[in-house]
Amino acid sequence: MLVLGIESSTPVASVALADSRGLVAEITLNIGLTHSEQLLPLIADLLEQARLELAQVEGIAIASGPGSFTGLRIGMATAKALAQGARKPLVAVPTLEALAYTQCSSGGLVSPVMNARRQEVYTALFSFQGQDAQEIEPAQAIDPAKWVQVLAGYHKPVILVGDGVEVYSQEWASLGERAVLPPAVQLGVRAGAVAWLGRKRLLNGETDDLYSLKPYYIRPVEAQARLTREN
Repeated sequence: MLVLGIESSTPVASVALADSRGLVAEITLNIGLTHSEQLLPLIADLLEQARLELAQVEGIAIASGPGSFTGLRIGMATAKALAQGARKPLVAVPTLEALAYTQCSSGGLVSPVMNARRQEVYTALFSFQGQDAQEIEPAQAIDPAKWVQVLAGYHKPVILVGDGVEVYSQEWASLGERAVLPPAVQLGVRAGAVAWLGRKRLLNGETDDLYSLKPYYIRPVEAQARLTREN
């Protein structure tokens, strides 16, 4: 099964194709353009470079949040339009799970930390056994200093990944050697992980309803207020 993955939860735009071989192709840009400018051209370029057509894609996976309000809304609208127009099944992949999955080979605790502004991070905690993830702390928006206290309670090394790693580096330093920080080039969420996790869901017979699926904002009141202002 060939799956197109779309990631727009942060300012980074990423699109990828995955099939039984793993990652087929991926394009990731962090150049400051809006997702409304980037996503469709990136998808078109991705398919062209892979010598494929949208008709050959068998499913679409979209990172569903949390993350940037505008980025999630644009990504979701793009995925829905493609799924409806090409009559492809659509499946959502939680952004925090996809972000953690980039470190699944660690075989231990992984905490994705995304900058949520307002002195908070969007985060969760996963434990990996091979490629299987168990969520042991649910997705939430929390003060990074308070999250450090939660992580310290596990008395184990934890890999921190995401754009919140560098923003709140002083907070993570208090964990000492238990905080494992990958190189900066490995901190971002990638559409390859979204495509692969989405593919697993689709192969299990899971799909999401095209019309009822919505981004997961964590802060729904704030998101609704912003949508009202923009309209």
